[in-house]
Amino acid sequence: MKERIHIVWFKRDLRIHDHAPLHQAASHGKVLPLYVVEPDYWQLPCVSARHWRFIRQSLHELNTTLSRLGQPLVKMQGEILSVLDTLQARFEIAALYAHEENGNPWTNTRNQHVQQWCTQHGIAWQAFSPCELAAERAPAPARLAALQTRIPQQGLPDTFGTVLENDEARHCQAGGRNEALKLLGSFFRERGQHYQRDSTLALAANSSCSRLSPHLSYGTLSLREVSHKLQSTLENPELDETWQQSLQAFATNLQARCQCLQTPIAAPTDATDFNQGYFAAWQTGMTGYPLLDAGMRALRSSGWVNFPMRALLVTFASKQLGLHGGKLAQHLAQCFTDYEPAIHYQQLQILAGNGDVKTQRLSTYLKHAAALDPQGDFIRRWLPELANVPEAYLHQPWAMPWSVQQQSACIIGRDYPEPIVDLRRAAHNSQMKLFD
Repeated sequence: MKERIHIVWFKRDLRIHDHAPLHQAASHGKVLPLYVVEPDYWQLPCVSARHWRFIRQSLHELNTTLSRLGQPLVKMQGEILSVLDTLQARFEIAALYAHEENGNPWTNTRNQHVQQWCTQHGIAWQAFSPCELAAERAPAPARLAALQTRIPQQGLPDTFGTVLENDEARHCQAGGRNEALKLLGSFFRERGQHYQRDSTLALAANSSCSRLSPHLSYGTLSLREVSHKLQSTLENPELDETWQQSLQAFATNLQARCQCLQTPIAAPTDATDFNQGYFAAWQTGMTGYPLLDAGMRALRSSGWVNFPMRALLVTFASKQLGLHGGKLAQHLAQCFTDYEPAIHYQQLQILAGNGDVKTQRLSTYLKHAAALDPQGDFIRRWLPELANVPEAYLHQPWAMPWSVQQQSACIIGRDYPEPIVDLRRAAHNSQMKLFD
């Protein structure tokens, strides 16, 4: 007689706490906690080694936690339906439990196929929403019964795609629930006090923002857990006005995240009039516009920049450079450690379509640059070739007289590029969209 099991399929929910599928499955019998490494997914142009590094670290911690409960994580590689066929040959599968996922077209199609497979084989399929902030948190199981049937498993690959450079690996956020809890605690204890003010600054945002986004994207922490922590902190009668305003701003953003996750997304398409030279300069941080270049280099190195910087990267690319379509979206998706399809594509659509073209000029860029990096500390950190440039010219080094360029050891056109477009002239057609 086959061993009867309830499969919990882990995807973007790499934890045991506040995990409704795991909680429900454990209440009905033996649990097979499953993670499937799907090679076809890792061939998509929107994923990267940076994502896998974070996921792999989180999976190792999840496996350790599940092992302590009595049943380690089952790790298998291949197409999901083939994996389910393999498990069905060895077990009596009573039900398959998972969280709902508003992903890209590939994951959405895959999820539909899994649901169809369950229906065809008479297996109950239960999907749970991760976005019900007011719901009670599901307690983690105290114990899981060890499975007796042998399961063919594979280890986790070291990487997918291009191996991260040492500098990238050093600056990338670490995965795992322990890291998430440290960030959660420090944000509500001290770092978040000036969130409302500092979240708009390029450099200060690194410490004053929660930095929880990749942990929410891959589920080492649930939205509910963050929401409950937020509400309990707001109830503290000793909070000063600065804390209150910052936490209210954070609450607004948390709610917006929830709404994005429940909104259908449009898939990006490739543009037909794509300037490869502009794209190469933009994606390597060599456009000649310092804050833009510093933002891209910071993103490529660390996998994170704050929202105003993300907005600058997108609007400049779409409006000043005429870059739109799948390549733009895919490059940013690969760079963001916190890549979440539903949020990513909605934000890019909005940012690429916003704004009056008449305001997209040099004065507008300089105004945004001064607001994001008033002292130029962010630029000096990520553009070492501008380290000695006087503050008066830091946002527009092309305006430096020749003598100042020599004194600063920064010759424009040699040590740092000239601007690839002239913002003093009319910008590109304002109707250009990221998605055609």
